[in-house]
Amino acid sequence: MSSPVRGTPSLMRAINDRATLRALLESGSLTRPQIVALTGLSKPTASQLLARLQEIGLVISDGIRSGRTGRSAEAYRINPAAAQVAAMDVTPERIEIQIADLTGTVIGAATLPATGPTPDPVTRLRAALAAADPPGGLDRLVIGVQGAVNPATGRLDYATDEDMPGWQIPDLAPSLSQALGVPVVVENDVNLVALAEQAHGAAAGSPDFVLLWADEGLGAALMLGGRLHRGATGGSGEVGYLPAPGAPTAREVGRFGHHGYQALAGGPAIQELLAGHGITAPDFRQAVANAARRAVDGDPAARTGLREVAERLAVGLAEITAVLDPGLIVLAGGLALAGGEVLRELVERELHALTIPRPPLRLSTVEGNPVLAGALDLGLGQVRDELFGAAIPAG
Repeated sequence: MSSPVRGTPSLMRAINDRATLRALLESGSLTRPQIVALTGLSKPTASQLLARLQEIGLVISDGIRSGRTGRSAEAYRINPAAAQVAAMDVTPERIEIQIADLTGTVIGAATLPATGPTPDPVTRLRAALAAADPPGGLDRLVIGVQGAVNPATGRLDYATDEDMPGWQIPDLAPSLSQALGVPVVVENDVNLVALAEQAHGAAAGSPDFVLLWADEGLGAALMLGGRLHRGATGGSGEVGYLPAPGAPTAREVGRFGHHGYQALAGGPAIQELLAGHGITAPDFRQAVANAARRAVDGDPAARTGLREVAERLAVGLAEITAVLDPGLIVLAGGLALAGGEVLRELVERELHALTIPRPPLRLSTVEGNPVLAGALDLGLGQVRDELFGAAIPAG
């Protein structure tokens, strides 16, 4: 019979430090008695821990609080300046950036066109960082992009040079890291949306779900066992390429042509479909919103058009559901959200008519730019793991 594994003093200190730092992150500010109550530490251990975390700059004083019995106690909080993370959403049209401190508070933001005098991505990323004006050095930059980085080559695949000019280079993330002087993560934008939904959105508490991004283009993110599934080439979730009934195939129009699920249910195709039912608008999002509103008001043409939109979306979801059997499907993107609950209900009803598994469908609930929200979640998670894990050196 093997003997039990005993924790070393340094390991126990690290565990206690992490527990305390997590408690401070969740609560914002705590006194020593509150930390003792939440973590189960003794008063002397908590005092030593707080002094140590203050010394290395992860915790700072948050003033004095008066207790119910009249006693006063010093409060503590995470030092927000201990780290900074930048998140970028890069599309062919624009670059949007947010910078957050270690607590997750956004302290800088900017938006600028994706192209300028030069298409060089490093130049444009530097300009975006300068526009957001971070007050100090960055510890991580997470960039959300259309397409996906192939782990075997480090190149950005599933996006042409026309879509992302200058981004098709080997070892993309390491090259950007070296040029910008900050660790860079390049992640598919829809994957980042799924991370945001998992952290504080419609998929919170769901380890297995699919997120469908329905906008001008279609994409999906697959969360299996609580982890993103990216695939052998990073292209898991590129569902716009799925063959679809009545739509041209890649064999007919070429690899990067307009075909498959994208040609059936992408924004331009939906706008054309609704125009055939007399619902016209300057863009597909407004057309879907008008159809949903008119359908609620009892307009038969709008109800028919919106039902056909749901049928098209459900076709691709049925293929995904048949293979993955997800516990949940989240609908995100401008097209899906424009249709609201009316469209969600129709898509769910049609999907359940096509498949044996009947996963519930929910609309995205992440506010603001979900790509940036997911990028900040990813970057902050990595930096906190590094800082909190390194609070006490091994030995």
